Amino acid sequence: MNLAELIRTRRSVRQFDGRPLSPEDKNKLPDFAKTISNPYNIPVEFILLDAKEHGLSSPVIKGESFYIAGKISNVPHSEEAFGYSFEELVLYAWSLKIGTTWIAGTLDREIFNRAAGTKDNQIMYCVTPLGYPAEQIPEFEQKFRKALNADHRKPANELFFDKNFNTPLGDISDSKIQSALEAVRLAPSATNRQPWRVVRDGNNFHFYEKHAKELAAGHGGWDVQKIDMGIALNHFMKIAGGILNVKDPEIITPDETEYIATVII
Repeated sequence: MNLAELIRTRRSVRQFDGRPLSPEDKNKLPDFAKTISNPYNIPVEFILLDAKEHGLSSPVIKGESFYIAGKISNVPHSEEAFGYSFEELVLYAWSLKIGTTWIAGTLDREIFNRAAGTKDNQIMYCVTPLGYPAEQIPEFEQKFRKALNADHRKPANELFFDKNFNTPLGDISDSKIQSALEAVRLAPSATNRQPWRVVRDGNNFHFYEKHAKELAAGHGGWDVQKIDMGIALNHFMKIAGGILNVKDPEIITPDETEYIATVII
């Protein structure tokens, strides 16, 4: 399964079948995690945690046997870097038929931080349970997905623009760019808010975050939607390539919209 297909088919899994990870998969995930980098050059440390051994759980998860936690230094752009790297691990897990779901709020942070050995200068933004998805999506998970409208995404003309925010981006002849933007559109995000906005200006693709006020508080001073922006950047750059910079092009933006980064193809 290629990357575009992994992105298209991957879903959050909250009900697992109860089987522990196979020894082969249990080794593959940490080995792959050591190879992950991000264009911000801020390392993310991944820790595989046995749920039973450490007493780890989440009220919205059933049947999991392991978790993976990610730790990162508390520095500028750490949210974006974390989202970029963590999504790479999530997609790799899906390629192994291992289910995941991003968890930032519904966990006991004290217990998870202790299990992961998080240091004072580090932040553990998110964790994910790991396991093999249940054969059928249970009713509670179907209701969860319906409440979040999880199977729907905004249309491209609300997300992608040409030179400014007044002009929706038209048809693109470059199939790689087209595929990369579609991968951004399909990306997962906190409560499915889809905060990414992209303005194309020639070979420059400027990424912006559309803030959701209801997500601005309750995360200890960090921005969960910047993690979503890191996910979007991962999807785009893994398909289209390019070089990242963070020089604001000073385009006039709508209210509650913040410049994040530019990908130069």
